[in-house]
Amino acid sequence: MTELLVDRDDEGFLVRLEDWNETVAAGIAEADSIELTDQHWRVIRLARRYYDDFQLSPPARVLVKLMRDEFGADRASSIYLMQLFSGRPARMVNKIAGLPKPTNCD
Repeated sequence: MTELLVDRDDEGFLVRLEDWNETVAAGIAEADSIELTDQHWRVIRLARRYYDDFQLSPPARVLVKLMRDEFGADRASSIYLMQLFSGRPARMVNKIAGLPKPTNCD
């Protein structure tokens, strides 16, 4: 397992967003038993672009809409997100993307 040398909170989110890079993302994903593929990276980059534009972590519904716009209807559903990122996909996408926990997450 890759050792992460960045500060994370009790839920695994980065304390400082500027600590994020792709190596850190891969380490966070590995710690949560996710092996990142090109499909994962497309969603992660989409979430990061959204954050750059709006200074908000995208919740699941927003992610699905962004995915529909960017990738097409066949890869734009909460089921597809769950297949990639497990049970709470928006939370996991944002955590791996180095973004804050979405405000609507428990």
